[in-house]
Amino acid sequence: MSTFGLERVFSPRNIAVVGGSARPSSLGAAVLRNLNASGFAGGIAMVNPRHAVIDGERSFPDLKSLSFVPDLIVVTAPAAAIPSIIADAAAVGVAGAAILSAGLGHGGGSLAETVARTARMSGMRLIGPNCLGVMVPRAKLNASFAAHRPAEGHVALISQSGAVAAAMIEWAAERRLGFSGIVSIGDQLDVDVADLLDYFALDDHTSAILIYLEAVKDARKFMSAARAAARLKPVIVVKSGRMAHGAKAAATHTGALAGSDAVYDAAFRRAGMLRVYDLRELFDCAELLGRGFVPRGNRLAILTNGGGLGILAIDRLAELGGVPATLTAETITRLDMVLPPGWSRANPVDISGDADAARYVSALGALLDDANSDAVLVANVETAVAPVDGIAAAVAQCVRDRRAKRSAVAALVLAAWVGADDRTGATFEAARIPHFPTEDDAVRAFMYLVRYREASTALAATPPSIASVFTPDTSAARRVVAKALSEERAWLDPVEIVALFDAYGIPIVPTVAAHDPEDAAKKAAPFLAKGLAVAVKVFSRDIRHTSDVGGVILGLRTKEAVVEAATTVLARARSARPDAKLQGLTIQPMIVRRAARELILGIADDPTFGPVIVFGRGGTAVEVINDKALALPPLDMNLARDLVGRTRVSRLLGAYRGVPAVPPDVVPLTLVKLAQMAADIPDVAELEINPLLADETGVFALDARVAIRKPARLFAGQTRLAVRPYPSQWEGELALKDGSRVLVRPMRPEDEPMVRAFFKRVTAEDLRLRFFHAMKEFSHAFIARLTQLDYARAMALVALDPNTGAMMGAVRLHSDSLYENAEYAILLQSDLKGKGLGWALMQLLIHYARSEGLKRLFGQVLTENTTMLGMCRELGFTVTMDPADHSIVDVMLDLDRFIADAVGADILIRSGADQSGVTATAR
Repeated sequence: MSTFGLERVFSPRNIAVVGGSARPSSLGAAVLRNLNASGFAGGIAMVNPRHAVIDGERSFPDLKSLSFVPDLIVVTAPAAAIPSIIADAAAVGVAGAAILSAGLGHGGGSLAETVARTARMSGMRLIGPNCLGVMVPRAKLNASFAAHRPAEGHVALISQSGAVAAAMIEWAAERRLGFSGIVSIGDQLDVDVADLLDYFALDDHTSAILIYLEAVKDARKFMSAARAAARLKPVIVVKSGRMAHGAKAAATHTGALAGSDAVYDAAFRRAGMLRVYDLRELFDCAELLGRGFVPRGNRLAILTNGGGLGILAIDRLAELGGVPATLTAETITRLDMVLPPGWSRANPVDISGDADAARYVSALGALLDDANSDAVLVANVETAVAPVDGIAAAVAQCVRDRRAKRSAVAALVLAAWVGADDRTGATFEAARIPHFPTEDDAVRAFMYLVRYREASTALAATPPSIASVFTPDTSAARRVVAKALSEERAWLDPVEIVALFDAYGIPIVPTVAAHDPEDAAKKAAPFLAKGLAVAVKVFSRDIRHTSDVGGVILGLRTKEAVVEAATTVLARARSARPDAKLQGLTIQPMIVRRAARELILGIADDPTFGPVIVFGRGGTAVEVINDKALALPPLDMNLARDLVGRTRVSRLLGAYRGVPAVPPDVVPLTLVKLAQMAADIPDVAELEINPLLADETGVFALDARVAIRKPARLFAGQTRLAVRPYPSQWEGELALKDGSRVLVRPMRPEDEPMVRAFFKRVTAEDLRLRFFHAMKEFSHAFIARLTQLDYARAMALVALDPNTGAMMGAVRLHSDSLYENAEYAILLQSDLKGKGLGWALMQLLIHYARSEGLKRLFGQVLTENTTMLGMCRELGFTVTMDPADHSIVDVMLDLDRFIADAVGADILIRSGADQSGVTATAR
């Protein structure tokens, strides 16, 4: 349900506490004290059928007895009474309930199931049960039993633990930090992390979102909400259970490598969230990012009066992946003029223990002017020579002056005043300079800012197109898997794996099957004739690792040797596994690539997030070396390159000591192909290539295993992926008035150059009608918002010239968080009007919206845009003047009442090997 009803829950006019008690130690009494102490201006009522008066205030027997309908009820009653309380609340029209009580149970037949069903039928939102409560300081709302009242601020806190939320409130109070809202969600019977991400992402009073996370229940919903929120403001998460082991044994090495916490890490990275590892880091990052402190890059200059302090900071910076800024010659010359002769003449800049305020300011000014620095850390250790307060004040004033003049190249300044008191901290806070008790804390905070910047940049990065070099044969691949499943098998055999990989263009060692030793010699002959040695393996679908039963013999160069080896491996397998059914033998040529790097690639199956792509160093010691990185599919080339770059083995892919480099994109492209396989074929449960040989000639899979099974769950009935993949079923053609056809497909992230060129073919007036104001330039960030779609919430269908591939127009929709209503927009190349393209695109969009289960399409049109208004009326939209602005017309289409036959439907939109059955025609 996402944000439905949450506005009334977090900004209630009236509140009722159900289960309020006169016992000072009770939950109800604590909630009443907090509500009264917070200064809540609305009505507060108490409901308790056993007491007519509580603390001198009237108590009502039930919700129906109240003179008003509360927007929010806070339930502190015993678990057994809660189903009837929620039923009464639903009957009177309560918007939401925060259930603080525990003990409702889980699953079928539980009190929790009854409560959830009642609330769902009425549209009432539930927070909890088993939670701390809800706090919105701006609204003077403290509907919780927290011991401390949070201050008002700009940071939202979402916590799956009431205890952690209470601890964070207390810790924040000590640091004079405030909140825009705090929600403890407990058992998440209804409102979950994704719902709150959607709410606070659009909350004007929230500049950053903090999350304490234990587990995700709905991965697709979580990822969609997290990606949407992270595009708007910083989302920082700390997750518990980092050291927990997987709940089940993995069937492959890739599965073993993909531990649960590593998968969460991959999910946070994909969503653009910043992960930290303790509560202190959580607040440090929130304060920095919420106030807009983001450096240009990862180069840090360090200014200190203690050389050892500076070296420690440099060491920590390098350890965390930062880069010490290299001072320019001009900067060194300036520093020579103001620093003692023995200064370090490098970064860190050690200005000596006797440095006074003037020396600090002179050195800081030089570093702020250095174009090689993205930020400056000013560190100080107190000495008896120079007063720390005076130096802090001078540094603060220097930064203020630079900001006022906008003259600093490096805009971000951090301070680390070791042993400083509250007065020094107040000096820096007044100047809006982030300050820390140690240089280690400061460097860590800087690197979190760098990571956030990198994540934000990655969210909007435009990937290169790979369509021209990668077109999988999904039909052939699906046939291979379907046949194996029809035979009730859990693994593909070696010959089937070759067919599967061939369908996706993944090079793999040729594998041929043989019935017996004589047939093996016959099948080996073509390889032997080419001078290649061969390997003979026993072929049994019951034996997962042939080497475990002595079922492999390598390096065979004659037919006689093949016959002898085949006879041997069959005998060994029968002896070691008499229960196994032997299908025969497989023969493979021996591939020798002496300079090849051994890699492991695979698809692991995570119970929460579904398929996960694994990459790392391969070979027999893969789990011991444990050099791996994970990513959620689908992947584009940018994401695949990032995945490779996060491993140590990536350094070996370049040239070194006479070993030629691996071509830069062959490994990332192979990862993209695997990710596409995971999207196309949900029955591929796990896959492992180990090793994948990579050298200057490309990549080659030497050994692979593929586990198959029907998935227990599909998101939207289609895919196991937590990130909704590219909807290729909406590729096809549209027919125009003159009988010509145009291609149509969903927008892709790599379409930015095409969209930019398209805008140049649209007149300034048409752009004004589309965007409601003059558009002179289109930034990368602007176009990225149009092309980087979350297909779980948005769709853009683009029409292309079939001859040139140029963009001719596009229609798009973006749904609300409930996925019921969607706003649409359309824009055509200006000289193509009147050909029926706009009509066909709108009709297609309507069919898409109906197929997705959306209920309404709406939009706004300028009153002078008569062409669009006419088309809207003909399509069945209602057209009404906007009450707030008479230059705008609001249009809305009820999709449940839309009749496709009223506008015609006779041109089939085809999609490769799959036919969607969707039709559209131009008028």
